[in-house]
Amino acid sequence: MTTGTFSGRGFDIHYEVVGEGPRLLFFNGSGSSISVARPLIDALASCNTVLVHDQRGLGLTEVPEGPYEMSDYANDGRALLDHVGWDRAAVFGISFGGMVALEFAVTYPEMVDRLCLACTSAGGQGGSSYPLHELASLDPVDRARLYPTLVDTRFDEAWLAEHPTDAAFLAPRPAPTGRSALGASWQLDARSRHDVWDRLGSIVAPTFVASGEFDGIAPPDNGRSIAARVNGAVHEEYHGGHMFLFQDRRALRDVRDFLSNNPEEMRT
Repeated sequence: MTTGTFSGRGFDIHYEVVGEGPRLLFFNGSGSSISVARPLIDALASCNTVLVHDQRGLGLTEVPEGPYEMSDYANDGRALLDHVGWDRAAVFGISFGGMVALEFAVTYPEMVDRLCLACTSAGGQGGSSYPLHELASLDPVDRARLYPTLVDTRFDEAWLAEHPTDAAFLAPRPAPTGRSALGASWQLDARSRHDVWDRLGSIVAPTFVASGEFDGIAPPDNGRSIAARVNGAVHEEYHGGHMFLFQDRRALRDVRDFLSNNPEEMRT
């Protein structure tokens, strides 16, 4: 594993390169960091050389002044590829990271070998993910009641009482503080304006879109819309919610197969 800091965008970006296999640029989800996503990163690194960074304002990366736009996150990824000397790579994005991956793919289609999108949305007429920036304005009791059903629409009080192990998918993360709290809020603000719907036709790489059947944040209809708009894209629906990669054992297997195999083979 290689760990480094890159300052080419005017602030320090913390990144890692881990694993062995076809090159893969990994974009993480809302409020997440390398340390939080370690299990998924390691799973993909078993088949790919994964380049992953703490996105601006999060984790060990500095918090540049906001507000941010989705193009900022995509351009950070482009600059990081240039820094490590990769001219192209497969691209994987989960949730918010899927939005960044889409922004990256429509802006730099020539740099994308393959595109894999998990539990995400295109915005616009393709459907938007749940507006997470609105959760902060809710009464804490209402927020506590709503959030589990966003993670998985089955996760009401009765379901969780009958399936107590599912509560692990709701484990809270430490709340960011200081400048990191600003970075997290600017990320949610940028997310609220995400819309690549009219540009999806510029994606030319083999594309795999994966959704969870019970996802209350990025409903499967949003994934189907992306796949219908991108030439040759494939959409698969899995048994689970926003965390379906850890709920349906087929999902991670299919993602790894797609990302580690020859793109032309995935079209057959």
